[in-house]
Amino acid sequence: MLVNFDDRLPAAQLDEASEALEQLAGVLAGEQPLPDVLQQLAESASRVILDAENVSVTVIDAEGASTVAATDKKVVEIDADQYEAGQGPCLEAVRTQRPVRAAVGHARTRWPEFAAAAERVGVRAYLSAPLVVEGDVLGSLNLYSSVEAAFDPFDEALLRLFTTAASTSITGFRRYERTRGLVAGLERALESRAEIDQAKGVLMAAHGVDATEAFRRLVEESQTHNTKLRVVARNLLDSVRRPGPVP
Repeated sequence: MLVNFDDRLPAAQLDEASEALEQLAGVLAGEQPLPDVLQQLAESASRVILDAENVSVTVIDAEGASTVAATDKKVVEIDADQYEAGQGPCLEAVRTQRPVRAAVGHARTRWPEFAAAAERVGVRAYLSAPLVVEGDVLGSLNLYSSVEAAFDPFDEALLRLFTTAASTSITGFRRYERTRGLVAGLERALESRAEIDQAKGVLMAAHGVDATEAFRRLVEESQTHNTKLRVVARNLLDSVRRPGPVP
């Protein structure tokens, strides 16, 4: 039987929920690795949502679905069996972009792999909510309980707070990774440009040619040997650092 909101969340529990969310905000504002952030988020959700005895976070990427955070290793198998089978409430939440609650006893026919994995570790109820940002499905946040009647509408309302935090974290991390990749590429390009300019200077000094002709010779060498221009420049610079004639 479901109980009233006032019975479930006395003042002390509300204080604990507020404290957990404040701690989570601090973690999200820092520069911790994404798995650490999502682990903190899972642990916070487990403390705040009373029926959630354990929590996991599923992330979807180019290689598929994987569990990147969990409050107990034993529940990771439940999600892993869903990934392998290609079906289950976790993947259903991702597909429909809506929360999915599953009573394990009633899920044996629809999701046999999920039900078998859940029953092995004593899970009787499961609630999964999608992590979505502007239509982009990032994964899901998954709750586990040993009580079949667990998870009411208020639990789903609380869960939305955590899915928003998780979605923001994953989106921010991916944006940061893309930016870091662009910066790294720019640094490599600048380094290559510097080596090419140095190699042009070597050819200009050694052969008495102008910058245009020096660059033409580097390009011709690159095309003749099917070698990237920066590699040709680097090889030339390496050669002048060793005794011997300039090419």
